[in-house]
Amino acid sequence: MDTERVFLALLHWPVYDRNGNVITTALTTIDIHDLGRLCKTYGLGGVYIVTPLSSQIELGERMVKYWREGPGASFNPLRKMALENIKFSPTLEDVLSDLQAKFKDRPKTIATSAKRWPKIIGYRALKEEMKKGGLFLLIFGTGWGLTWELIMSCDMVLEPIEGKGYNHLSVRTAAAIIIDRLFGRCEDERNDS
Repeated sequence: MDTERVFLALLHWPVYDRNGNVITTALTTIDIHDLGRLCKTYGLGGVYIVTPLSSQIELGERMVKYWREGPGASFNPLRKMALENIKFSPTLEDVLSDLQAKFKDRPKTIATSAKRWPKIIGYRALKEEMKKGGLFLLIFGTGWGLTWELIMSCDMVLEPIEGKGYNHLSVRTAAAIIIDRLFGRCEDERNDS
């Protein structure tokens, strides 16, 4: 499976707040660092941080530049590596256009959610789909999740993570679980290689 053709998008809009209103959430630098590390660890193509707020894009780009080119690059080379494939974009449409221009292929979009939706796909089925090849974009939402309209516009919706009743993981935690389920190797697989 070509993991370099799998990308993540972290959307700060359109997402819900706790009351079901569509909002734009604030960028958090820990999400950027942790999703960058996650992509680097599993060999994914990169992460798009999506926010329509130019001030938030400028803040994120300034932080990433510090670690990629500024004093942070020599201070912590591992962080520099983790942030190499971080991009900022004002809309999901811009992300899709960027990927299509780069790969000459339309990415299959997979929404993530803590809820069950139509068009749901399980982890095993998605892994099989990815093995066939192509370009994939896993879409994560901040706040209280992606809007209904956005989820329904995606090609697929990934089966939600389910524990023992409590269901409010941070987006970083959810992304790590999802990526490990899709690309992690269990003990048997490590012993076979």
